Amino acid sequence: MKKIKAVIFDWAGTTVDFGCMAPVQAFVEVFKQYGIEPTMEEVRKPMGMLKIDHIRTMLKMERIHNLWTEKYGKEPGEEEAQALYQIFEEKLLGILPDYSDPKPGVVEAVNRLRRNGFRIGSTTGYNDRMMEIVVPAAREKGYEPDVWFSPDSTGQKGRPYPYMIFRNMEALGIKKVNRVLKVGDTVSDIKEGRNAGVWSAGIVVGSSEMGLSLDEYEALSQEEKDRLCKETADRFIEAGADKVFYTIQDLEGFLLG
Repeated sequence: MKKIKAVIFDWAGTTVDFGCMAPVQAFVEVFKQYGIEPTMEEVRKPMGMLKIDHIRTMLKMERIHNLWTEKYGKEPGEEEAQALYQIFEEKLLGILPDYSDPKPGVVEAVNRLRRNGFRIGSTTGYNDRMMEIVVPAAREKGYEPDVWFSPDSTGQKGRPYPYMIFRNMEALGIKKVNRVLKVGDTVSDIKEGRNAGVWSAGIVVGSSEMGLSLDEYEALSQEEKDRLCKETADRFIEAGADKVFYTIQDLEGFLLG
């Protein structure tokens, strides 16, 4: 892994939006609008996927599926998924400007990686409309990867498909998959990297997998932080991660050390 030439980051939960709070809020609100209140576990489990796939996955979850069938007298299908997604997208677009700040240490770490010759790519579960909000908002705060690709660039084949990573490699001029490190904050990110054949790593603190806002995380005792970090790291390892870093500073230290 010491011969890495490019680092391909995820966005929300990895480099911006500590805790990946924007999509969580939107998913909760859209299901509530239909009279169903999802649990945090149900909302978080598919995180990292293409957002319409996320909704499809939630509708297939046993508890949500049963509640929907009981409430509406029929099983939820593609028509219902599309209706939910339309509402979700508008809700998310409305709140994204408030959830695009880089996570602590990201700007400094990425700038140092770039100064040391690393190319910086990115993939996302957001679509292009969403990224047209997130990218300039993050840029104003100092974070901008060299390239980014959404599922809109790959025929809507988002994570865990590997194609956004391949688009990054093409744009960055990287020939070999073993020169690439994919970094994300969800199991879907890990699977995306594994399916592409690149090195795959998870970021623990501020991740969707951990599921805490910055204030919630900072309010924990050190013992609680250590326990949650280990539990989150273990889930990344179980998903096939080659490496797990608690913070982006840890990642930077590993690559530059």
